[in-house]
Amino acid sequence: MKLIKHLFVAITALGIGYSAQAGNITVKGSDTMVILGQKWAERYMQTHPQTKVQVTGGGTGVGIAALLNRGTDLANASRKMKPKEVTDFVKIYNKRPTEYKVALDGLSIYVNDQNPIKELSLEQLDGIFTGKIKNWKEVGGQDSRIVVYSRENSSGTYEFFKESVLKGKDFAAAVQTMPGTAAVLQAVAREKFGIGYGGAAYGAGAKDLAIKKDAGSKAVEPSEETVVNGTYPIWRYLYIYVNPAIDQGEIGSYLKWIRSDAGQRVVKDIGYYPLPENLQEK
Repeated sequence: MKLIKHLFVAITALGIGYSAQAGNITVKGSDTMVILGQKWAERYMQTHPQTKVQVTGGGTGVGIAALLNRGTDLANASRKMKPKEVTDFVKIYNKRPTEYKVALDGLSIYVNDQNPIKELSLEQLDGIFTGKIKNWKEVGGQDSRIVVYSRENSSGTYEFFKESVLKGKDFAAAVQTMPGTAAVLQAVAREKFGIGYGGAAYGAGAKDLAIKKDAGSKAVEPSEETVVNGTYPIWRYLYIYVNPAIDQGEIGSYLKWIRSDAGQRVVKDIGYYPLPENLQEK
């Protein structure tokens, strides 16, 4: 990935709010979005050389914590802010954070290329990741132990999967935690009987499965069409959060560009799915 020059955030002398120093924008948060965020920054700086954008990951929770602590201008998030996070923000800034939907993602379920399994239901995924299903033969595969990989609990993708697929249940104790989606994918690519999950843009090196809402439903593969029309059952928005007090000037222009045709072309180039036209900036 392209290394972006280190920048910093200026904090107001009063300590009540903060704003980007002229031409400098910091972005922190979702590892799922870090490649997308860096490509947005790279493309934007090509046409706006007076603006410098620094993008780092660490996880959605890390990015939101930095937003609360005045440690970043923008927080990338692969899930919505939690009610407590919003409440904490209001206590500090006396207003709610501004939420922008910036892309669509079909959360993919990855298995090794050599695994004959082609589809699973949401119920089967629940069983695999909570430990009720431990062998591939239980879901129509080979007689081999399932090796399960997940994200760390600071990850928005982890929380989205836990709420959307596991309905709040805990992951099995045997699940192996990985530091990022790329690491999950690499582990699955190495382990013939592995399974993991991650954003659609990280699909190289393994294969993704078609997913069924229930045993009687048709299995649907993640694609722009199935994510936009909602037929793929594990889809989500990707978000950027900002303090409304600084959503102007350079930062406001950058956020508008991200949601414009130019910014949304980057979304598609990276492998995620552009926003519906009614959510784009015209």
